[in-house]
Amino acid sequence: MTVLDLPRSFTIREGDLRILNPFDDAKLATLGRAIKLRPGTSILDLCSGKGELLCTWARDHGVTGTGVDISTAFTAAARERAAELGIADRVRFVHDDAATYVPEQRVDLAACVGATWIGGGVPGTLEILERGLRPGGMVLVGEPYWRLDPPDEDTVAGCHARSREEFHDLPGLVGLFGECGWDLVEMVLADQDSWDRYAAAHWLNLRRWLDANPDDELAGELRRELTQEPLRHVRYRREYLGWGVFALLRR
Repeated sequence: MTVLDLPRSFTIREGDLRILNPFDDAKLATLGRAIKLRPGTSILDLCSGKGELLCTWARDHGVTGTGVDISTAFTAAARERAAELGIADRVRFVHDDAATYVPEQRVDLAACVGATWIGGGVPGTLEILERGLRPGGMVLVGEPYWRLDPPDEDTVAGCHARSREEFHDLPGLVGLFGECGWDLVEMVLADQDSWDRYAAAHWLNLRRWLDANPDDELAGELRRELTQEPLRHVRYRREYLGWGVFALLRR
């Protein structure tokens, strides 16, 4: 039986970060308030990372839920966070493939915040989310978009996109939700500062790990990443790539 997991470099890069996307805790809290969470709301969080969304919303809004992630390290960290916040009786975290996971009972809110690769893009991920959603329930999708039109292929590659068409601009993304049969009812967008906080935290994590592990088999690969990524971020991603979480209701 194959054990699902992420490469070790992901764990090193994310370090002690709790939110594994360009949101800070204030934006995550804003999102929870914006969608008007109620006590007892049931949530399925696919690609839940270290569980900060479920854990803090259980603490602040009284929600319940399940997080699913392919990383053993992130799942363990999420369980520790739930215990730390005293809400382990209201949320649980499952080590599994989010792309194929189906909850035992349909939920009020299904989320995939920043991992639409599980469905091959937004349309496929909406289909995955909907299969676990009760009628009338809400989905949350986190997705990049072009802030500015990339002028060349270097910019596209600098934003870690395989092609210009992999992402939409913001109007195009909102239009795509409509084409898939969903109404956009709320959104909270990252800004350049929250991109900086997320990206730069990776650089510090990488440097500290490299200092402590100079002879590790990953040292060469991660040294190259640390050399290249700060310039790539300020030249390309910070300027051209936006990111947000979008709340949708089925039409």
